[in-house]
Amino acid sequence: MRELVTIADVQAAAKTLAGVVRDTPLEHSSPLSEIAGGPVWLKCENLQRAGSYKVRGAYVRISGLSSVERARGVVAASAGNHAQGVALAAGLLGIRSTVFMPVGAPLPKVAATRSYGADVELTGATVDEALVAAREFADRTGAVFIHPFDHPDVIAGQGTVALEILAALPEAATIVASVGGGGLVSGIGVVVKALRPDVRVVGVQAVGAAAFPPSLAAGHPVRLASYSTIADGIAVGIPGDLTFAHVSDLVDDVVTVSDDDLSRAMLMLLERAKLMVEPAGAAAAAALLTGKVAVGTPAVAVLSGGNVDPLLLMKLIEHGLAAAGRFLRFTVRCADRPGKLARLLALIADSRANVSDVEHRRHDPRLGFGEVAVSLSVETRGGEHSGELVRALRAAGYEVTFR
Repeated sequence: MRELVTIADVQAAAKTLAGVVRDTPLEHSSPLSEIAGGPVWLKCENLQRAGSYKVRGAYVRISGLSSVERARGVVAASAGNHAQGVALAAGLLGIRSTVFMPVGAPLPKVAATRSYGADVELTGATVDEALVAAREFADRTGAVFIHPFDHPDVIAGQGTVALEILAALPEAATIVASVGGGGLVSGIGVVVKALRPDVRVVGVQAVGAAAFPPSLAAGHPVRLASYSTIADGIAVGIPGDLTFAHVSDLVDDVVTVSDDDLSRAMLMLLERAKLMVEPAGAAAAAALLTGKVAVGTPAVAVLSGGNVDPLLLMKLIEHGLAAAGRFLRFTVRCADRPGKLARLLALIADSRANVSDVEHRRHDPRLGFGEVAVSLSVETRGGEHSGELVRALRAAGYEVTFR
């Protein structure tokens, strides 16, 4: 059994971070409060320096290096948020940093990491592959490897999030946080179980990259054979030994959410809370939005990061609208005669839906003689309204197929 981080470690980390990180706000969420049946607050680490909580652990870890270690520089691997946290922390401390990022890492995260002064190397398809390259670089050059989650200093730094939550909301009953490698939820668990053991701590993973549930069931870290999710910030194939020990001991539950759930949560946070949150950062809110976790209130959902590629954001907003039943893509067939398209569009307008895109296809081998296929993108007011529109189209004799 690995020795766990203590509350004293986290309190020491808070002193180290004083004047370095922001004490991010707690914002009340009306939509999530309605679902939870009591007050829900959002811990806005998306507003943290470098756009996520990661700078906390990175700064504590790097600030503890000896002068000899500092002279050798640091190296890290990350899809983006840890990269930016390490780059910022190293820059603040005057230390050279090299960061390995997957080839497909979001371009804004790559650019931001470079802007903080890091040398960025793009390698591998996943964070795990980038980690291998970073470790090889450390062995070759002597640079100090800064693990994204599996180190006591990193866990202690991330745990300062919970110190701020309990100071601002001492009556909190549940804290929900996203989980990739487990550093954030481990640090939260250390604080909560030392100061308020009655508070429930819940971790949330993306269902397509959920290594903790099988690991907890097996009693040891289990590597996923493969993983895929829109939440690149929590796409980790295996828990760390240290974070696994913390989660096993201190976290009450780990639940999973789908990519659709994450998209809907991002959309809700953008529309209702006016907060830009990346998919990984929205995981805790997604668990509450979908009712995947039973919570005592007041509850706090940690929005762990806000670094999202604008191009990806456009796709995610559309995906979130579709997941919420507010955006439909479908195709209908009708006779290729004058007035037929106008009749179809008039029916949609009468249903008070809004057509955002139309594609009219005559040349398709799947069409019958004299037929045309019309593909539409339609905005509706929600799932019930979408159902009404589809029923109206079918009642009018249109064959509706979804794409």
